[in-house]
Formats: sequence, structure tokens, C-alpha cells
Amino acid sequence: MTTPGDAIRARRRLTNKLIAAHEAARLRPFFVHDARLIAGDGALILGADQIVRAFAAQFADPDFTTYVRTPDEVEVDAAGDRASETGRWVAHWKSGEMSGRYMASWRRVTGQWVIESELYVTLSE
Repeated sequence: MTTPGDAIRARRRLTNKLIAAHEAARLRPFFVHDARLIAGDGALILGADQIVRAFAAQFADPDFTTYVRTPDEVEVDAAGDRASETGRWVAHWKSGEMSGRYMASWRRVTGQWVIESELYVTLSE
């Protein structure tokens, strides 16, 4: 049986693959409708549609390669319906990279783990 932590880690690996393939539209099911994302530069992006548009804009940059998020810890609440994921992220461009830490809040909706919010902090450029 797959644990909630394993399921979230698998979902994260899949989002990493979709980002590497520059498939923004396929990221939509990973976010609740009113998801919130604070990017590494402090920009606030509200709603799954806006988050997907932000990914698509990033993918349009010919210098952009990929983002990789690597979880350090996934902690699930006692009810098994919410979880916190923390880890490290790195963004790759042909001209260099930047990296930092992130935190994501996940919620189980109709049996599937989806992202409620994410916060990225840039620590190196």
C-alpha cells in the first residue's frame, strides 16, 4: 500500500518531469482551483490558471531548461487529508542556475493529492 508521503513524492516527481518536458497545461490537475504560489522573487501568483500561465511563460524563454524540486520531508496530518512538503529547488537555464528552499501545502481531494500553496525562497543566483 502506498503511503500518503510516497504518493506526494510521486506526484512531485511527475511535476518535475512535466516541467522538464515544458508541458505547462498538463500541470493544471496538480493544483486546487484557488492555489497560491509565491515565487522565488516574491511575486504572488493566484489561482491554478495563473500558475499554469506563469509556467508557460517561463517555458517560452529559449534559455530556460527546467526546475527540479527535491523533497526533504513530507509530513501528513493525523486525519490524512493535508500534508506539508519541504525541500530544495533548483532552476536551470542555459546560462546558469538559481536555487533555494520551498514549502508546499497539499490536500487530498477525491482521493488525489493536489497543491494548495507553494512558497519558494531563492538563496543563490
